[in-house]
Amino acid sequence: MARLILFNKPFGVLSQFTGEAGQATLAAWIPVPGVYAAGRLDADSEGLLLLTDDGGLQHRLAHPRHKAPKTYLAQVEGLLDEAALAALQNPLDLGDFVTRPCQARGVDEPAWLWPRTPPIRSRKAIPTSWLEIVLTEGRNRQVRRMTAKVGLPTLRLIRVAIGPWRLEGLAPGAWREASPPPADGRSGRSGVRGRPPRH
Repeated sequence: MARLILFNKPFGVLSQFTGEAGQATLAAWIPVPGVYAAGRLDADSEGLLLLTDDGGLQHRLAHPRHKAPKTYLAQVEGLLDEAALAALQNPLDLGDFVTRPCQARGVDEPAWLWPRTPPIRSRKAIPTSWLEIVLTEGRNRQVRRMTAKVGLPTLRLIRVAIGPWRLEGLAPGAWREASPPPADGRSGRSGVRGRPPRH
């Protein structure tokens, strides 16, 4: 049976098991042989990363054709207004491609959110806002490019869900196993085995 691992990737960690000298990789966090990331998350982003040892499942989870919705929380510089929100929700021309319509809404900073290490650079004179964005595509640095396009540079980005799998209950650097989805693409159960967070 295929293995599926849910991992809360910390800031600064590459979504791969090898890297250049001095780069933090998955090898320091996940001592499970034969698994690979299904998709990727930029080193300067945090949150949910799926890993599996099944090549077919890896393809299904990562390929944009399957349109698994990905939910992100973004802390942005500036105040989110209705015009910016509408621009994010509708097709947005980023130069090399036009985004699909997506869900976007303003939210409060989550009470459960951990402090980032290192902390973001904040400027007292400039307020920040939080928003939730749900995408069905995953172009390179898309959320950051979208918020920058509407004048709200992303300061912090956390992926909190991929399809039915959620980050809930996972501290940074922690992982747990979940039931993989059946071949027809319906979701499996999450969280059947766990590992304590690293400190």
